[in-house]
Amino acid sequence: MSFNTFGRVFRFSTWGESHGPAIGAVVDGCPPGLVLSEADIQPFLDKRRPGTSKFTTQRQEPDQVRILSGVFEGKTTGTPISLMIDNVDQRSKDYSDVAKSYRPGHADYAYDAKYGFRDYRGGGRSSARETASRVAAGAVARLVIPDVDIFAYVTEIGGDAIDFANFDPAEIDNNPFFCPDAKTAIRWEKLVDGARKEGSSLGAVVECVATGVPAGWGAPLYAKLDSELASAAMSINAVKGVEIGDGFAAARLRGEENADPMHPGKDGPVFEANHAGGIAGGISTGQPVKLRVAFKPTSSILIPVETVDRQGDASQIITKGRHDPCVGIRGMPVVEAMMALVLADQKLLHRAQCG
Repeated sequence: MSFNTFGRVFRFSTWGESHGPAIGAVVDGCPPGLVLSEADIQPFLDKRRPGTSKFTTQRQEPDQVRILSGVFEGKTTGTPISLMIDNVDQRSKDYSDVAKSYRPGHADYAYDAKYGFRDYRGGGRSSARETASRVAAGAVARLVIPDVDIFAYVTEIGGDAIDFANFDPAEIDNNPFFCPDAKTAIRWEKLVDGARKEGSSLGAVVECVATGVPAGWGAPLYAKLDSELASAAMSINAVKGVEIGDGFAAARLRGEENADPMHPGKDGPVFEANHAGGIAGGISTGQPVKLRVAFKPTSSILIPVETVDRQGDASQIITKGRHDPCVGIRGMPVVEAMMALVLADQKLLHRAQCG
């Protein structure tokens, strides 16, 4: 059985393959009366769109979204919102070798082991092309949480991390890496271009922060805000690690160091630290919610890699075609989208139980 739907009250299902005629999402559970048009969705898709610089895949997809249902006279109706994005620049012939042999690091062998059959053109359903549908759905989710501001940025590529002393939010959209440190962005140009020219790839770390989340969203056990965020982030292609707040660094602290001390404030407690990433006991505290996501290097590379073919015989493979030298760069808007989708769902869950 395959699962293509995420969420509990605010739900979305994605459909389509990398080299099919189109991809899309169906958003269900969206409250009625919200102002929505393609123009509200497109800016987020443009951030994820391929071919915007030499540091991403050169597949040329305009990623123009169309709203097919769920909106009337510019407002959501409360019925399913169907979103469609045409695929216009497929090159399926680039994957003739992939039909015969498995790409190490990709889902090729795992799909064959599960289904006994797979769409080898660009990875089919396992392709990161699917994430465009999530970004479109995430744009709808943002309408449900208008008081929440979500922004993400890349903090590390190929082991080279930013200097947080140079952190400038205004720099995030000033370079092709969504990097908040201008000096580091200059270094990354040489780093990523070098990997691209060598036919290799690099990993990356994306950090996402949501401000304006009120205290009380989430649940104590099986719908914890942090577990929902972790599940959402781990469902993104190429993600291999997730941290909330200090994450693994918290394991190296003493209890008094990891605590988030509070003192009385006019509108409730004021926190002196945020090691917990805005979540305690699975419920938001009112502090910024912080998520950190690790993307592995793109598995499609031009360097020969040992593998086996579908008959189980030894083989070698070079993945031709157009691929991201660092998939984490275009993963940034996807992380933002999944944060929005989880928070919209948690807001509606909280309202359903607590009014």
